[in-house]
Amino acid sequence: MNHRTVFIGDSVTDSHRLEIPPYGDGYVQDIVASGRLTGDVINVGTSGHRLVDLVERWERDVIDAHPTRVSIAIGINDTWRRYDDDDPTTIEAFEANYRSVLARTLDATGAELVLCEPFLLPVEDAMHGWREDLDPKVDAVRRLAAEFGARFVAFDANFATLAGTMPMTELAGDGIHPTALGHRAMADLWLDTVLA
Repeated sequence: MNHRTVFIGDSVTDSHRLEIPPYGDGYVQDIVASGRLTGDVINVGTSGHRLVDLVERWERDVIDAHPTRVSIAIGINDTWRRYDDDDPTTIEAFEANYRSVLARTLDATGAELVLCEPFLLPVEDAMHGWREDLDPKVDAVRRLAAEFGARFVAFDANFATLAGTMPMTELAGDGIHPTALGHRAMADLWLDTVLA
């Protein structure tokens, strides 16, 4: 059986995949370059997307690709838009939409599910207040991983640990978009969690 892993998410997953095809220059490329993940790899991360945007393109970008594994990393834009555009995503809507795409995926493909928690490094003082919105979404991803028997990749917790050993900006200059070092840390954690 040929394995096919689809990575879907926002700009963190996208990482310039259209300019640097097919994987971009972020954690997905680092995962592929490790040689540890076998089979086909498809990156359909799209900059700026929130969970509701993934729902709209789920059939085309995930189901129609006939994946054997689907890795989802989404949520920071659902928080960010509350603070920069006064356009919040309620936790109820976030969890309901997330549950719907997971159920659709299992029903249509039976693929292994990998749920990656959204993360934030508070490089600016105002960002500390964002945790009020983000933490419930992180908790929802954790609950859904348990509910659906998915692998859970603790990006947020791992970055918090690493930030205790170095300046946060070395991991993500703006607290949201990882540096090359941050992407490598994400790739290592993903591989160690998913392929363990």
